Amino acid sequence: MRIGLIAPPWLPVPPLGYGGTEAVIHALATTLAAAGHSVVLAAAADSTCPVELLDGFAPAERAAMGSTSSELPHVIRAYAGLDDVDIIHDHTLAGPLYRHRPPGIPVVSTIHSDMTPALCRVYEAFSRDVSLVAISQHQANSAPDLKIRRVIHHGIDPATVPPGAGAGGYACFLGRMAPCKGIAEAIAVARRAGMQLKIAAKMSDPAEVDYFRSVIAPLLGPDEEFLGELDADGKFALLGNAVALLNPVQWDEPFGMVMIEALAAGTPVVATPRGSAPEIIEHGVTGFLAAGTDALASCLQRASGLDRHGCRSAVETRFSAEAMSRKYVELFEDVL
Repeated sequence: MRIGLIAPPWLPVPPLGYGGTEAVIHALATTLAAAGHSVVLAAAADSTCPVELLDGFAPAERAAMGSTSSELPHVIRAYAGLDDVDIIHDHTLAGPLYRHRPPGIPVVSTIHSDMTPALCRVYEAFSRDVSLVAISQHQANSAPDLKIRRVIHHGIDPATVPPGAGAGGYACFLGRMAPCKGIAEAIAVARRAGMQLKIAAKMSDPAEVDYFRSVIAPLLGPDEEFLGELDADGKFALLGNAVALLNPVQWDEPFGMVMIEALAAGTPVVATPRGSAPEIIEHGVTGFLAAGTDALASCLQRASGLDRHGCRSAVETRFSAEAMSRKYVELFEDVL
């Protein structure tokens, strides 16, 4: 099968640091290629994913993330260049609404955002001639009237993640510098548990910088260390040496890539039971789900007793890139 993948224009594939969607696209592209499919990727010009890369794109425009004026030219070029594939898998928001797609080539669209009322209207327009994929059952349930063709969890290649023993003795937070990610809550939980906390977070947008300066920086004490944004090696070293990942999200996150990255490193996850977390974390086995500072702190203190091999095994069996790509191939075959 010849498969066209369209990535958003704002980060390269794979991303150099933060970039969950781009990491998923990279894992999917490489795994599909390894399975014998012909893969062509429409992505930012500085992408290095080892598959056929469509040319004619601008370098990644991180500062323009979310901008329609940068996404639309990217989408137009992508569809113009993917006129010889069997199926197109689009990961952008604007792409499936583009009316000049190559005729006769079906399109699959993965929903990477939360289901706000405004976006539900957009996806309803998609569903007239595009097959929609939800990335968690919770996301699909959030829009019961939307025609979802499949629920396919994200995956990661465990071979790219070195397992760690949790020897650092600390808890860690990994994500984006935003209130919904629960950084302030993670600080409170780690302190209540009497454990050091290392924080790695993307902090490039003005709102992220302002939140750090006004809210998080004043909270930091001797037991908290802010590391900034890490590359892949730094990220997996942080996760592998941690006793647990603290992920007290304050919103219904459609899918938390950071949770399966932690599990791949053998690190249990202590999280709030919101969004996709109950689909990813097996309570008492690969982590704990709880609400409130005291309950989360109690869980964090117990996390070192969980089997780290079992955490990694959960990724190998349930959240691997191979399992994800196999489910997408089944969907592509059904659509075709």
